[in-house]
Amino acid sequence: MEKQEKIRKAYTEYVLEHGTPPPSVFQFTKKLKLTEADFYEEYPSFESIEADVWLAFFQQAVQTIEADPVYQTYSVREKLLAFYYTWIEVLRSQRSFVVYSHQRIREASQSASPVAKVRMRRQTPRILEPFRETYFDFVRDLLAEGRESKEVEPRPFLSDRYADGFWMQTLFILNFWVNDLSKNFEKTDTAIEKSVNTAFDLIGRSPLDSLFDLAKFIYQNK
Repeated sequence: MEKQEKIRKAYTEYVLEHGTPPPSVFQFTKKLKLTEADFYEEYPSFESIEADVWLAFFQQAVQTIEADPVYQTYSVREKLLAFYYTWIEVLRSQRSFVVYSHQRIREASQSASPVAKVRMRRQTPRILEPFRETYFDFVRDLLAEGRESKEVEPRPFLSDRYADGFWMQTLFILNFWVNDLSKNFEKTDTAIEKSVNTAFDLIGRSPLDSLFDLAKFIYQNK
């Protein structure tokens, strides 16, 4: 087992057994028969381990969907749906850890000062930052593909915010699933379908775009 994987596995087991991170890197590595130097070669902190786990969840989901030849025939809307369904399946295999980490993120937000709370709402929690950065690369590629296929309508000032909107959708789906009490998380599947379809209805071409084009044409040809 690679050292990084060994540390990550031991950390997730520890927090699930104790409900809190280890008291120190020294005590944690001692039980693993590793040195502190071994630990710091892989991770700068316990928080960075959690960040790496969240990133790994995302990477596993993307690798799974992209390995399926049928995925390449999907529309952009279908590709994003496939990602979310697969991502939730990956999270299900580690649900106890996801719930634990998600709760820690919420507690950090609730214990912050009012000013810090506002700032945190505008920012991504540090634990999710590597996941967010990689997700943005993924969804921007989908949006570029969507513009080529005419599934995504370029709009001044708004197009640059599409990726941010999809990230907020990702956090919504995560929060919904963590709190979903329905059998086999059926309500989460419905939430994914409705939220993705609504998003693409909004960023796709609409009658308002046709009206804008007509108004622009008339103005230019007065």
